[in-house]
Amino acid sequence: MQHLIQKAAFLLFFCALQQSVYAQIYSSKDSTAKPIAFPKVANKKPKPITKETSVGLRLNTDGWSFVFESGKIKSKDAKRSDMFHDVRLFQVEFSERRHPKELRMYGWDIDRESDKMYVFGKLNNFYALKVNFGNRKMIGGKPYPKNVSVHWVYAGGLSLGLLKPYYVDAYTMSGGRESVKYSTETAEYFLNPFYVIGSSGISSGLGEIKIKPGLHLKSALHFDYATDKYQVAAIEVGGTAEFYSSKIELMANQKATAYFFNLYAGIQFGKRRR
Repeated sequence: MQHLIQKAAFLLFFCALQQSVYAQIYSSKDSTAKPIAFPKVANKKPKPITKETSVGLRLNTDGWSFVFESGKIKSKDAKRSDMFHDVRLFQVEFSERRHPKELRMYGWDIDRESDKMYVFGKLNNFYALKVNFGNRKMIGGKPYPKNVSVHWVYAGGLSLGLLKPYYVDAYTMSGGRESVKYSTETAEYFLNPFYVIGSSGISSGLGEIKIKPGLHLKSALHFDYATDKYQVAAIEVGGTAEFYSSKIELMANQKATAYFFNLYAGIQFGKRRR
């Protein structure tokens, strides 16, 4: 009996002690204290790709072109802008235009031998510096990086035509050897293969360049096959139309024209960035 009384007394003492400790804890709490705020882990998504730059080389039906292109990416779907997007374009293009009837041949010297080539009957070299503004609109392809995306490109802008006289080394009527361009006085030996030794070189006539301002338009299909969304690797096929302020003479005995049409195919490589 005494043993039971001791256990009951110990149990009552323990319960009283526990209540006293809890009362002290709650009485010491500041009712105005704010709960501790733990920092939230931000689930940041990478910023979408917004820009791209590339360079390209194109072979035209009447020459060649070198292109620098800068683009600003536009997309209505921010979540998939890296794969589904349109591009607002700015391009700078430098090209050489050649007449379809150009014929390259070897000239000959007094010993009837020569290793210099020239274009028979060519009157002028014609280059064009073009500035384009336009758009590249996505019409198919992706959503996976290894798929090919297809865009429609349409652009237009200003053309600055550069017309440079074409010079050849030839034996003149006086028997001397000269670098000459076409004129009514030189036509007799300029257009005679037995007098022409070869081309005088691209530097001849640089001081006589004439500027021909104009306009141009282009339309093309752009196939981007890059496997990395941060790269540009594409093939582009299309056509251009150019209109100049005056007629351009390229070949002797051929009709001069102020407008040109051509088809082209080219490759582009570059980078995309955020």
